Amino acid sequence: MAAAMFPATISPSELFGPTSNSDLLDGDSSSCSHIQDAFADEELKQRIIHAYNNAVGWRVQRLHDNAHAKKRQKLSAPECGTCRRTLARPFVCLQCSFAACWQDEHISEHLADEIHYFGVDTNTGAVFCSECDDFIYEPTLDTAYKRTLLAVDEKNAHFLLDRLPRELYQPQPPIDDAVLEASMTRISCQSRCGLLNLGQTCFLNVVLQALIHNPLIRNYFLADKHNYVLCENMECTSCEMDKLFTSVFSPNPAPIGPTGLLAATWRSSSGINGYSQHDAHECLIALLNSIHASTPASSETACSCIVHATFGGVLQSEVRCGRCANPSRTPEECLDISLSLHSSSTADTLANCLKRFTSPETLGAKEYSCPKCGKAPGETVKRMSITKLPPVLSFQFKRFEQTGPASVRKIGTPVRIPSRINMAPYTHLAQAAQDYEPGSFLNHPGPEGMYEYDLFAIVNHEGDLNTGHYTNFARFEDEWYKFDDDKVTPSTLSSALTNPIPIYMAFYVKRELDYGPGSAPVPLPELGGVVDELFDAAFDPDVPMSLDTTAMDTMDTNFWGDPAGFTTNPGTNLGGGNLWDGNVWENEAQRRAQEVEDELMELV
Repeated sequence: MAAAMFPATISPSELFGPTSNSDLLDGDSSSCSHIQDAFADEELKQRIIHAYNNAVGWRVQRLHDNAHAKKRQKLSAPECGTCRRTLARPFVCLQCSFAACWQDEHISEHLADEIHYFGVDTNTGAVFCSECDDFIYEPTLDTAYKRTLLAVDEKNAHFLLDRLPRELYQPQPPIDDAVLEASMTRISCQSRCGLLNLGQTCFLNVVLQALIHNPLIRNYFLADKHNYVLCENMECTSCEMDKLFTSVFSPNPAPIGPTGLLAATWRSSSGINGYSQHDAHECLIALLNSIHASTPASSETACSCIVHATFGGVLQSEVRCGRCANPSRTPEECLDISLSLHSSSTADTLANCLKRFTSPETLGAKEYSCPKCGKAPGETVKRMSITKLPPVLSFQFKRFEQTGPASVRKIGTPVRIPSRINMAPYTHLAQAAQDYEPGSFLNHPGPEGMYEYDLFAIVNHEGDLNTGHYTNFARFEDEWYKFDDDKVTPSTLSSALTNPIPIYMAFYVKRELDYGPGSAPVPLPELGGVVDELFDAAFDPDVPMSLDTTAMDTMDTNFWGDPAGFTTNPGTNLGGGNLWDGNVWENEAQRRAQEVEDELMELV
């Protein structure tokens, strides 16, 4: 039979970096005894895995490479080794790389004639066994297929334009369960811990419960990253948080009175001291400011403290002149995102709030003066977007509206939120892609896991600002609980989402966290003289951190006029200059796209 070899492929080492097939850990057992027998021969197993990676890697890369259709047409296409038809659904023999069609059973004929057993559908990665006469499941090959999909996604993603490799996930070595269990202290199944109301302090309790059930904050303190016994700072908010986690996760937790954290909150913000009802969102920001202030700063221009590492994101405000179309872009650091609600009795949704947040807004003639043409057109458009997504997203719904010098009105519009949200449509990348032709590399945003977030805590508020009451729901492992100060009751996700009490804040955690070099601080733009004001006072709890709203008011466009080298993606440097200039970005994008195209052409 005439041999039809598969076209040139992308090697696994190029997709994954240096690796070995030992990284493909077997999970469940295979559904086919024939491939188990084949894998018993280590040399044959390695050949099959190598052939599988080549076949699937080539096909996945070809399917994803829609940026250069004309050049793709020049690439060789596989043909059936029997009937010579061009294959839209190539099947490849895993023992000799013979390509054939499925529809006319030519791949089955080849396997029977050559006494070969396994072929792969390169479109789906499914493996066919000629002895079973059926498709089979093999965990090692299934893992290889998932790795290939992820590798090609990352190869095409915008954040790899600098060609810096991402660190591979390294699984922990196996642990002897018997030795581990012998060193463990057994405790009874514990319920969640409530917090005592110290006099209209429900606003503090719901914020603390959201932080206690935040996976990153919880792991930080339970891993003893800040030990209150060793800390020498007499008034340290991080020490109070460490004490709180120690009490909450003790074998028999009783309701706790967070007196230390209440005092720390009073010290950090004069606006929320005293035994009266206060705003939970204001309390959250004050508490995060205080934790940041009690953590040593990485440097004057970067911070890797637990607050920035968990909540720190970057928004971008773009104002485009209606006369000369000159864009003026300003990055804005944020710890959370505040969303407006429509004043209506009908329910609003989180998706609609985010759409309004990122939708273009027309500015008045007196609100903006173009720095390029020096005029104030009436059709100036402002738009917000997200340039850096944090591991944890905190949303606040603006329910309190100032109606007079001393009067506040609550917006009672109900809000529906999802248990899972994809943030890709609200990023700067999604907005920039609209300005490019279809097929641009900007259409490759990277793996979906980069944008998927899961709900883990909700804060509800009933009543008005002065006489209202806060409660919240939070997730611990796979269970949901309702917290009403010291009263804790088991609940469900459905109950949390359908609770009639209006939602005030919602917290989401990223489903897949990025692996990267350890302890790499988040780069911040150069702020000139404001650095001394914002960072040198890192240990003074009376001075707000850089993300405090009062400090952010001082960070006007004078500080952001020429942020050379500061990029929307940490670790990506497009080569100096004013990156916020649209022409610089477009020229760089075209150059990078050409490099990708040239590399693909060299492979074939």
